[in-house]
Amino acid sequence: MNELLVVALAAVPVIEVRGAILLGLARGVPPLQNVLLCTIGSVLPVFPLLWVLNNLTDNLRKTNKRFDRFFAWLFARTNSKSDIIKKYETIGLLLFIAVPLPGTGVWTGTVAAYLLRLSWADTFIASFFGTAIASVCVLLLSLGIINIL
Repeated sequence: MNELLVVALAAVPVIEVRGAILLGLARGVPPLQNVLLCTIGSVLPVFPLLWVLNNLTDNLRKTNKRFDRFFAWLFARTNSKSDIIKKYETIGLLLFIAVPLPGTGVWTGTVAAYLLRLSWADTFIASFFGTAIASVCVLLLSLGIINIL
């Protein structure tokens, strides 16, 4: 049950691996398994999110002003954070996702990849390896192996 909670929490926007690693540690999930579960959970939304962005965004924006305002805000916010992705594309996306700070996870990275027209395969690969790196970083920070203060 703890493993499913870790996977599920890693898939939640904003929380992603930053919260899921801590939950796994608190619930006694072994560190390596915790990283693997967080990585899997974090990339679960990639294809559904890309599908929604590719198939529903334009229709939603045309039919409802609230959706139009939301997507305008979301796309402007994502664009403002995506310089590294614009410059280095797939590697840039991987690096963007690998930084375990708020607003740099798989959800924001997938929106940026959509806006920059990266392929679904490149988006998934960058998301998988980027979130694995972020998971290891959060784990090492949480265990006190790395101290940034």
